Amino acid sequence: MKSSIFYNAHHSPVGAFASFTLGFRGPKGGLGLELDGPANESVYIGIEDREESGQFHALPFYGGAENAAHDFDSEHLSELAVAQAILPFAEEEIERRMSASIDEWRAGDLTFRLISPVRSVPDPEQEDAKGALTPAVLAELTIDNRSGKLPRRAFLGYKGSERSAGMRILDQLGLIGVGQGTSTAIATMDSDVYAGLAWQPESILSPHLHENLSFMLGSLGLLVATVEPGEKRTFQFAIGFFRDGVATSGIPTQYLYRRWFDQVEEVLIHALTHADKTIALAESFDRALAQDMTPERHFMLAHAIRSYFGSTQLLEREDGRPLWVVHEGEYRMMNTFDLTVDQAFFELGLSPWTVRNVLDLYVERYSYQDRVRFPGNPNSQPGGIAFTHDMGVANNFSRPGYSGYEQAGLHGCFSYMSGEELMNWVLTAGLYLKRTGDQNWAESHRNTFLACLQSLENRDHPEPAKRNGLIGLDADRCLGGAEITTYDSLDASLGQARNNLYLGVKAWAAYLVLGYLFDNLSDPEAANRARVQAHRASETITNSADQDAFLPAVIGEGVDARIIPAIEALVYPFVIGIETEPFHELNRTLTRHFKAVMDSGICRFGDGGWRLSSTSRNSWLSKIYLCQFVAERILKEAPDVHADKAHVQWLLDPENAYYAWSDQMLEGKAVGSRYYPRGVTAALWKSHSVDPLQDLTKLLAGAMTELNA
Repeated sequence: MKSSIFYNAHHSPVGAFASFTLGFRGPKGGLGLELDGPANESVYIGIEDREESGQFHALPFYGGAENAAHDFDSEHLSELAVAQAILPFAEEEIERRMSASIDEWRAGDLTFRLISPVRSVPDPEQEDAKGALTPAVLAELTIDNRSGKLPRRAFLGYKGSERSAGMRILDQLGLIGVGQGTSTAIATMDSDVYAGLAWQPESILSPHLHENLSFMLGSLGLLVATVEPGEKRTFQFAIGFFRDGVATSGIPTQYLYRRWFDQVEEVLIHALTHADKTIALAESFDRALAQDMTPERHFMLAHAIRSYFGSTQLLEREDGRPLWVVHEGEYRMMNTFDLTVDQAFFELGLSPWTVRNVLDLYVERYSYQDRVRFPGNPNSQPGGIAFTHDMGVANNFSRPGYSGYEQAGLHGCFSYMSGEELMNWVLTAGLYLKRTGDQNWAESHRNTFLACLQSLENRDHPEPAKRNGLIGLDADRCLGGAEITTYDSLDASLGQARNNLYLGVKAWAAYLVLGYLFDNLSDPEAANRARVQAHRASETITNSADQDAFLPAVIGEGVDARIIPAIEALVYPFVIGIETEPFHELNRTLTRHFKAVMDSGICRFGDGGWRLSSTSRNSWLSKIYLCQFVAERILKEAPDVHADKAHVQWLLDPENAYYAWSDQMLEGKAVGSRYYPRGVTAALWKSHSVDPLQDLTKLLAGAMTELNA
């Protein structure tokens, strides 16, 4: 796979809502904490020229360093300005190799590695999670001066972007580092390195007097080392993040890592002390990830995993209970349920307790009771339990029973998603029980499962004899508007919830999962009710196919667009292991529909990429990945290699590459859902058995086994 290497990628500790983003040319990365995009800082990574002392070459991740003396010296009398002495490496000199845990750059005699291992998080109520939750990533700077004849300096540093705090030199004993305020820092324990602050990096690299290196007006900080002729040396650094005090409103919390760390210096020391084990874990995981994957799929999955971890946040409530949050990329909505259900496959392979944690909080605080209405009818009908779209935005938890997103009186984007979120809770609960066998948890939610079944039935039709298994009514909270789906910025083909084909198959899957849950609870009456509804949904969908095998995007409402996500929800019974032979006609109908939309080309873009709806130019990569898994494992289609190549190019397009991994693409251009976590649906590509969740669990366990051997 030959493509541009200049794309941003996350390098993030687990649960810190932090990212050292790097890879896009210019000052477009840096150390970001709780941000909706890259920090847009200059990052300096470089080496002195082999032959010309005092001249340097750097990776191209910085901008012009302006001497700010003129802000203080109106008569221009100061002598602080120095000549520029750093040039970027030529593009042809630079190589990059990225996997999920290690991102490596090579240029000339310089090798720079960023290490942020993929690792599980132990349940902090049961085990010590300090090692997994240390809010730092590692860096290694290797200089090969074995063929050089002069000492050569190498450097790593950044220009902080936080306006409320200045740059500083760390003064912790045994630690050499620079940081900004108390929240971000880079440090080493190598005593051969020195630190400095200045307006220009050259002032630190070639200082007139070392006494002046602690110039606190300086906007950038560097760590500098020297490698003698004939030597090859590797310098190890930690890049740390820290947020003190109360982290969120609505539900007061602090970061859970505050159990062990009181300042960023402690974070850095712990990370450096345990660096060798961290690096071994990263290398082991990357070896396991690369096995049996094409370069295109390996790149997309590794890139997506990085963006997922950059959005994760593990908090501690006032009573000591952990609270897991995944922020929604650039939007920073918290635990958006449309993402939770899709990310669950990956999360259950790594840290199953986090899925339970989110499900429980939805029941505790973000469920509500509502009624439902037929379209155009002001009279409400019995409804039942529903769940919010999210739990708040950007560290602000929303009030109980309400999201930060949903608004009344609308027919499109920002309307309520009550029906789909109800299904999402059921489906995620089924996946969790399958992975863990947690019968105590299932028993504790027996009444929740019953309430979900009743609510889904009521949203179909108030009269049982008139039910068809689909969503037929809108939530009363819409106040005359209409419910939507997770495809909120698409037309009615995927945006409208009522009688939607995509949501119809999802309802069928939810009823099957409810049957599975009630079987586990020895409730045959409720299980039978759920399966009756599943059969109704199956029959309704199957009977809607036309003579050419196409299924309408919205059933019975004259919306004849064709959609790929008709097949999406087949994933849930397959992954859980629910027998679907009684629904072989539905499977056959969906298979014929998928073949028809793909073979006809109406659901492809000109570059071969997948078009989720024939009437929209919008597509979401995370959903494409999920549908690819369904097509290959359930419908027995061959992998679409040509589409994979197109999807890689979407991510690497110069207009998109700044945002790391992005989801929503308008004919290959990132128009929304950027800097986004949901691409980990691609983790399902690593499954080749009849138990995908076990396969994903073994992916991590295999790395740990190799590490401990």
